[in-house]
Amino acid sequence: MDVKHTAVTVAVVLSLSKVAFAADPAPPPETRAAQPSASAADAALARIIDRPHTIAEIEAGIIVLPTAPISAGQSGGDTPFGTIGRGDATMQTGLHILYRWNRDFAVGAGALFSPFPTSDPEYGGLRQLPRTHSRGYFFLGGEGRYIPFHYRFIEAWVGLSIGGVVVADRFATDAGDQVAPILGTREVTVRTEGFAFGVQLGGTYYLSENWIAGANFRAYRWILPETPRCSSIGDCATLSGTVEALELGITVGYRLPL
Repeated sequence: MDVKHTAVTVAVVLSLSKVAFAADPAPPPETRAAQPSASAADAALARIIDRPHTIAEIEAGIIVLPTAPISAGQSGGDTPFGTIGRGDATMQTGLHILYRWNRDFAVGAGALFSPFPTSDPEYGGLRQLPRTHSRGYFFLGGEGRYIPFHYRFIEAWVGLSIGGVVVADRFATDAGDQVAPILGTREVTVRTEGFAFGVQLGGTYYLSENWIAGANFRAYRWILPETPRCSSIGDCATLSGTVEALELGITVGYRLPL
């Protein structure tokens, strides 16, 4: 009887063991493969961002001055996407050079300018003297970035930017005979220099160990002279005092380890 009871007990234990293993199946192959892939991506990003390096970025985007059209008749600016808002809006390009000494901080400098400023073909209002007016922007300054978010090959950052801004109002007369440049030109440029500071945020995706792509947004406040500068023939700057500027751009950069 003792042998029979022992055999029955062993059989019951083996059956319960099979049920327990069947109730806890192994994770599917795709899940097991995804776990090391995620950790490998995190490790690859860590190797990139933990080593001091420099970054050169080129940028293309749009600058918008929400409350500052170039004239009463030219509202919303001129971009490939149409008009934006009630102020001026135009294309903008630029370059950023950054030094990043650890994973969380980077500092550098940047230059931004508008190569195709909005033009008002009805400036002046006299048919017998057709004139045009356009307004370009140039910024040169420094910037700092704090990068708190790191996930696989993606990063997100916030920062500050400060520097100088130059606004160029260009007035051109389209009538009259062509003459040699030594006798004068048809264009008058009135430049206004000021101070600019703002906040920025953006994201970066690592295409490879050296190449990156990203997007950013900046909000600036320009401090310009209160009294507009004028030319000798009465053409005056169209911006003065405090002006708000918004910028949205996409970037492509190259990373150089040190």
